[in-house]
Amino acid sequence: MKLVRLSLLVLASLAITFSLAVCAQAQRLTGLAVFDGTDGYGPYGGLVQGTDGNFYGTTNGGGNDTQSGTFFRITPSGKITSLYSFCSLPKCADGDFPSSAPVVGTDGNLYGAMSSGGAGRGGTFYKMTLEGKLTTLYSFCPTDPCTDGISPNGIVLGGDGNFYGTTAVGGNASGSGTIFSISQTGEFKLLYTFCSLTPNCLDGDNPYYPPILGTDGNLYGVTYFGGSQEGGVLYELTPSGTYTVLYNFCGGLGGCNDNGTYDVARDAKGNFFGTTAINEFEITSTNQYVSLRTWDMFTYPTWPYTGVTVANDGNVYGVIGGNYNNAGSIYEVTAAGTYTTLYAFETGIGSPPVGPLIQGTDGSFYGVATYGPGDYDGEVFKFSNNLSPLAETVPVIGPVGTSVLILGNGLTGSTSVTFNGVAAKFTVESDTYIKATVPKGATTGTVSVVTPSGTLDSYPQFLVSK
Repeated sequence: MKLVRLSLLVLASLAITFSLAVCAQAQRLTGLAVFDGTDGYGPYGGLVQGTDGNFYGTTNGGGNDTQSGTFFRITPSGKITSLYSFCSLPKCADGDFPSSAPVVGTDGNLYGAMSSGGAGRGGTFYKMTLEGKLTTLYSFCPTDPCTDGISPNGIVLGGDGNFYGTTAVGGNASGSGTIFSISQTGEFKLLYTFCSLTPNCLDGDNPYYPPILGTDGNLYGVTYFGGSQEGGVLYELTPSGTYTVLYNFCGGLGGCNDNGTYDVARDAKGNFFGTTAINEFEITSTNQYVSLRTWDMFTYPTWPYTGVTVANDGNVYGVIGGNYNNAGSIYEVTAAGTYTTLYAFETGIGSPPVGPLIQGTDGSFYGVATYGPGDYDGEVFKFSNNLSPLAETVPVIGPVGTSVLILGNGLTGSTSVTFNGVAAKFTVESDTYIKATVPKGATTGTVSVVTPSGTLDSYPQFLVSK
């Protein structure tokens, strides 16, 4: 039943349509490129910016004869190149049907998870070079029972150079999913199995997004089901392995059915933001629930799996909506809780992206849509809200002596890198990235790069750990 329920949710997400429409604020939205099927169709899970300044992502269809999806690169000017077609090996040993964007590793390569395929058919963890060479590092469910989990749904890079993620199902007899860590060489470690507390899976049931890394070094995430009210939970997992439920979402037992949370984002103050089927919400650093906006899911449905993003202005950005009456919109929530619709998509066949927006180092947002205008293969778009350019560190946490990649634009000729005001040793590797070392005496704060055209500040802040 768990696998059936997951499949239904995935199929529902693929049924959305999309159109980049002309409206009052059309100058802010740019359609960068449309897929043609051979380079993939149905981009899903968003994008990531690589050390070369290009963006990378996956589609869950198209490519070779197996139609199992592709790994693609798109330049800032909009040129799409398919770098790899999944299920190119017998029995899809290299994975098939990706459902999440890759992330940048500390070595500059891209790492990601496949929801199925691999030696155990339970999904894979892979490394991809920027040139498109794939290495499968781990296959989930190598033996039965699948205690490591089935169907990984993405990863996040930790300060120790390892990756952390969740599986949607598997783990124990309840099939409720797991939290795991995995190294850049594929060494797997099971950290937690959901639904370990019964009855009603009080610790949560079925996560559909990977955890996020907090500025305190802990992992945070949400489950779709479980908890004291069966509406899912917001959880915390410390590096020492302590698991804590921070909030129980109101599901059927609470009488409000405000469940269905896929993902959350966390701001610098420790507040969480996300969406449910009927609500845009904030959970404060003291675990107080605040409803920011409520809508009728039958006349104005939201798709919470798109996730939310905290940008370098401290505000939250996300996408909601998408049906034949309402094509959806891009919205902003300020630190004071003010909700503003920034862009309304065309009513009719359109709908918003199917992955979270990401903020590029140029300050603009980038996203993907399952269906593009005039076709059904998908599109990549750019949305500008006039935010300032920024630097991004990989990783975002680490002790003194850690080697850090700093991504940005116009870095050639940079004269200074500081960690919260403390000068660091660095080398300019290209116009789009720098290698630096966390200096002795550095404390948690902003990483600043002095370039020929001005100073770039990092977001989020870099956490100097012990």
